[in-house]
Amino acid sequence: MTLAELLRATQVVRITGDLAQDIRALAYDSRCVQPGGMFFAIHGARADGHAFLEDVLRSGARCAVSERPAPPSFPATWVQVPNIRRALAEISHVFFALDDRPLRLVGITGTNGKTTTAYLVHSILEASGIKTGLLGTIAYRLGDRILPARHTTPESLDLAEYLSEIQREGGGAAVMEVSSHALAQERVWSFQFEAAVFTNLTGDHLDYHKDLDSYFRAKLRLFEGEGAPAPRLAVINLDDPRGERILQLPQTSQITYGIHSNAQVRPAQFSQSLAGIRAVIETPQGRLECASPLVGRVNLANILAATATACGLGVDRSCIQEGIHRLRLVPGRMELIDEGQPFVVFVDYAHTHDALKNALEALREFTRHRLLVVFGCGGERDRTKRPLMGEVAGRLSDWVALTSDNPRGEDPFLIMNDVMVGLQKSGADYLAEVDRPLAIRRALEEAVEGDVVLLAGKGHETVQVLKDQAVPSDDREIARQVLRELGYQKSEP
Repeated sequence: MTLAELLRATQVVRITGDLAQDIRALAYDSRCVQPGGMFFAIHGARADGHAFLEDVLRSGARCAVSERPAPPSFPATWVQVPNIRRALAEISHVFFALDDRPLRLVGITGTNGKTTTAYLVHSILEASGIKTGLLGTIAYRLGDRILPARHTTPESLDLAEYLSEIQREGGGAAVMEVSSHALAQERVWSFQFEAAVFTNLTGDHLDYHKDLDSYFRAKLRLFEGEGAPAPRLAVINLDDPRGERILQLPQTSQITYGIHSNAQVRPAQFSQSLAGIRAVIETPQGRLECASPLVGRVNLANILAATATACGLGVDRSCIQEGIHRLRLVPGRMELIDEGQPFVVFVDYAHTHDALKNALEALREFTRHRLLVVFGCGGERDRTKRPLMGEVAGRLSDWVALTSDNPRGEDPFLIMNDVMVGLQKSGADYLAEVDRPLAIRRALEEAVEGDVVLLAGKGHETVQVLKDQAVPSDDREIARQVLRELGYQKSEP
């Protein structure tokens, strides 16, 4: 495709160089530039793409795109644009011919519940016979290929390439988590969503967004349309007071859900146990009975969100039931660890105070003796939630092991000190152990018959992120190993 053809998709301030040349590849990372490629020089939070212009020329780039004027004597074509991220998204859209056979795109945003809701919607669409891609925090499922996720929401260039691959593999839809960072950074600019789903909004990422109103405004952008028409369908949680604000937007179609509200999709009755959830759900299509192996009231909310989305997309009730039943597990989301021990162990990704609260309240319903929790707070992230998480953990559990959770460039002891402000306020019985595997061991040694142990914060993650390295660390595997070392043995079925 020629440079001229690509540039028709975006606004241009000035061009210096040859418009007739063919562009063979796109890149925003200088290490990924290919001969005949087009490089987008983005000034990001950690690096400035303009610092690598000599490198991209040596790699064979034919063209550079920037918000800045061309440097003196730049030897290749230079394209100045008013907004580099929008240009990247718009040109990527054309380069990968996404409009030739558009996918039904479902975007899910909110603080908590995005991943499980995405997995449920994906399972339902697959049960309805639609081959469906899935992009989110855990992995990117592109037809038969699965990639580990680098970001909850990929950069627009990567997203366009992934959606193109899903199309080539015969996919008819894609479900994706859309983070507030992605919306603020316009990673989904120009992508047309058929449905947008709002799960909830609680305090998180305030280091980036500064306040809850700014955080919510970023979420709203998914429902307003980002360089494309607004989604045809808005799926809104009425249990969250901000759901009412989304209802005021001029979507063509809206469907609401909630456990406590008088929403269109709501439970008429439900029961739960460690074996899962059974529910009768009111929907605009009539009552729907479902059974899910997912555990906890928080997953009932996720099931309602997925059911509402599927109803709004016109999926048959039997396919909704089958899709919910088929989903046996979401990695690191209330994942049961069973090595034959007389107490219950769950691993969950809960890493905000609200998510931790929901997880602990859900598990309290199944706790016959004590509820124990192991958790920490991430480094170089929102410090305001640290004492809140400490207070929630101490107030809602019987015993706490405070530990490390991806300290990154911060001193883990200082992070733990921030958490202890809230933990001590709660008056909880706790220990502080910076070594996460050792903290998990201490909790499992402490547990007795009838206890429930929650290993919170890391979920599906398989590394601990330190200042200059990522070391292997998987709560699920650590727990299994410790339980075996303690002499427990799972009986064969």
